[in-house]
Amino acid sequence: MLTHVVSFTFTEAEDRHEAQARLEALPPYIDAIRSLTTGLDAVGDPGASHLVLITTHDDLAGLRAYQEHPVHQDFAAWVVPLLAAKTVVDFES
Repeated sequence: MLTHVVSFTFTEAEDRHEAQARLEALPPYIDAIRSLTTGLDAVGDPGASHLVLITTHDDLAGLRAYQEHPVHQDFAAWVVPLLAAKTVVDFES
């Protein structure tokens, strides 16, 4: 199992809500997603990201299939211009 974790920091914090909704809409379209969880920062500490995405995939091929899927590509094209920062970590379990 491969877990994909992405934290998003938006230039405008309010964009996090639409980003969350768009991410949560992905699973029916992308078979390579085994699970998808999102979370909005609840504390607001300085330096905290606004939104986190956690997805799981069978393996690296599943992660790549998710990342290359046209529906994911559409999301990425929408979100990238809105970001101040993004970090990613992928780990096996």
